[in-house]
Amino acid sequence: MIDPYAKQLVGKLRWGPELFGYRLNHADKDKSFDERDSAPLMQKCRVIDPAFTWGSSRKPETSWERTISYEMHVKGFSQLHPLVPEAERGTFAGLANPNIPAYLRSLGVTSAELLPIHAFVDDSYLLDKGLCNYWGYNSLAFFAPEPRYLHSATANEFKAMVNQFHAHGIEMILDVVYNHTAEGNELGPTLSFKGIDNASYYRLMPDQKRYYINDTGTGNTVNLSHQRVLQMVADSLRYWATEMRVDGFRFDLATILAREPYGFDEGGGFLDACRQDPVLSSAKLIAEPWDIGPGGYQVGQFPPSWAEWNDKFRDTVRAFWKGDAGVLPDFAKRITGSGDLFNKRGRKPWASVNFVTAHDGFNLNDLVSYNDKHNEANGEDNRDGHSNNHSWNHGVEGPTDDREITALRERQKRNFIATMMLSHGTPMLLAGDEFGHSQNGNNNAYAQDNETTWLNWLGITSQGRSLREFTRKLIATRRAFPILYRSRYVVGALNEELDVKDVTWLTPAGEDMTTEQWQDGNARCFGMLLDGRAQESGIKRRGSDATLLLVYNAHFDVVNFALPAVADGTEWLALIDTNQPEGQLASFPFGHKYAVTGRSLVAFGLSAEDSTTRRLRQGMGSILDVMETPLPL
Repeated sequence: MIDPYAKQLVGKLRWGPELFGYRLNHADKDKSFDERDSAPLMQKCRVIDPAFTWGSSRKPETSWERTISYEMHVKGFSQLHPLVPEAERGTFAGLANPNIPAYLRSLGVTSAELLPIHAFVDDSYLLDKGLCNYWGYNSLAFFAPEPRYLHSATANEFKAMVNQFHAHGIEMILDVVYNHTAEGNELGPTLSFKGIDNASYYRLMPDQKRYYINDTGTGNTVNLSHQRVLQMVADSLRYWATEMRVDGFRFDLATILAREPYGFDEGGGFLDACRQDPVLSSAKLIAEPWDIGPGGYQVGQFPPSWAEWNDKFRDTVRAFWKGDAGVLPDFAKRITGSGDLFNKRGRKPWASVNFVTAHDGFNLNDLVSYNDKHNEANGEDNRDGHSNNHSWNHGVEGPTDDREITALRERQKRNFIATMMLSHGTPMLLAGDEFGHSQNGNNNAYAQDNETTWLNWLGITSQGRSLREFTRKLIATRRAFPILYRSRYVVGALNEELDVKDVTWLTPAGEDMTTEQWQDGNARCFGMLLDGRAQESGIKRRGSDATLLLVYNAHFDVVNFALPAVADGTEWLALIDTNQPEGQLASFPFGHKYAVTGRSLVAFGLSAEDSTTRRLRQGMGSILDVMETPLPL
């Protein structure tokens, strides 16, 4: 059996009946006992030398407000990368190639979030179909890096990768899976925890301890209510945060970690352990706040120090740009940090991790290209994966040569990324979305270790390059204007001294929206005016008092939007127009009716006669400086 504290595994697990604690051919299977030796089939644990010279690089320590996350897969990102030596592709050494973190830095993201890298197992039923557990959500050893990601024979290869990312100012966040293990239920193999202390490591049915509680949907549930199991998980987190120097963790099915036998508890053992630990409390902690157990959906319920994946942002933004009716009020909540979910107990807008796509589900290209999932390659007759995706193929299922449909799809991609980058909260971009990578309609590519999931760097089209440059411009815009990542929620509060509100909602006529207009199910166009003068006092940052106007038009037709008059201003400067991704800066007077193309987003900055104009121009100058920096590929 694998030592739970092993720092490295060698060899490869080979499936055979000896791995099971019972006789596979026995009539009452799991009540039998198999005494055969499983050692020849098992991976082995290696004692490692932890010595490593870190050099002068330090953790970037990027504040939550400035964090822009990028979800990526170790192998999928580098397997086809032409600037990575072929022998190193798909490994930590491949990601350690300086061109990789340099690309992320040039793109503008601050944090790389890696899909699971703890040692995991390929299920036998997947191997029988010629597939594998590509995503890695099947952990076996919580201290050991996955052997297939090691180019060398030493676990220090992971440290070299982290060191290189830190040298480029990029944080490293790990997607960790402490909610279940690869041992499955009572019919699963005996590989480690099950053979050492089954009743302590796993949650068992109270009246039938032969069976496992399955709040994860994978067969078993790790028992963090047991003090030694909780200690092991905390030790694992501290090991990766200190010895391996990672900057944070995204917890898969995090509700399970906070669930005690009586249910979800914000004051439970695991969350308390993270809160009081001097190492863990200073790391970035991100929850996937749901599971399939009782009371499993807990978005907004984690402690103030945590951020959470916000699926309501994902679904609402998708529905809005698809043109669904009655979405506008909820959309307004999502783009202002989802205060209805997170504005409590001192939590900040950054607590909402805003994403439109992630590894699980359609990627961005497929979101605008398919109405239905196409998962036949997974060998489950297309039964797996989500069916309710809020996706829209715009008239043709899959690839098309129709120029109008293609143009609309490209604009919709820009709308999605722009909405995410120009919203309050922490944006998370999925690797490959910035240049239109496609998975051919597969929205559950967990078993596809092939060209379906590998990013095709040499196959990036002209449209893909244009989208990538537009993404860089959006990220640079966000970074240039702190009003987009302010530390307080905008709630329409009035600054009585200046007689301005932090946010004003506008109709296309440039007037304040009424209750009736909010309730109009056919309304699909509105403006959000963020007045920088209403910023919190004491903030002295470049652009912190810049006033921005964001106009969203989900109608199919053009809407002429009257640009409002704002005190202390002279005119509006168009910063972003998703219909003109390469458009130049242009000024427009108050009252001008700007033609907002159907299915498009436009961002304006207020041009004034005082220092605000200088800050605005300086901010745009920094954007142009970023755009002039060439990407490594």
